Amino acid sequence: MPDPTPLPDLPVTFRPGRTRVILLTAGAVIFLVISGIAFLLDLGPGERLSFVVTGALIFWVLTRFARVKVVADESGVTVVNIAGERRLAWAEILRVNLRTGDPWVFLDLSDGTSLPALGIQPGIARQQAVADAQALRALAEARATARDGDGG
Repeated sequence: MPDPTPLPDLPVTFRPGRTRVILLTAGAVIFLVISGIAFLLDLGPGERLSFVVTGALIFWVLTRFARVKVVADESGVTVVNIAGERRLAWAEILRVNLRTGDPWVFLDLSDGTSLPALGIQPGIARQQAVADAQALRALAEARATARDGDGG
């Protein structure tokens, strides 16, 4: 039997680092290019403003994609996805799944639902995502074992 995954020190933040850098860089470049075009063309102030606002809107959308993360601490897990944030107690997490072909980790919850955790995604850095998923799974299992030992 392989050695169990070592538990990371808490608090720990999991996020797709390379994807984040690419999204933020692309957002800044797009904003600068669109804004630059607005000032190079012979446009009125309202048209220039609409170019700049469009560039800013694209940048804002890409920053929303880049903000995803999973933060684990002593009391539970905070999942920050594109549109929102959800705090979970360790007792709510039954299983941490990252199957072949999954775009990100899914957390099976005690209420029968599954929550996507976009902060761990294998897109660009598959090995890192697998290691992060294993670490989060080990933390959830360790907390479940501790909880079952305290209550039983």
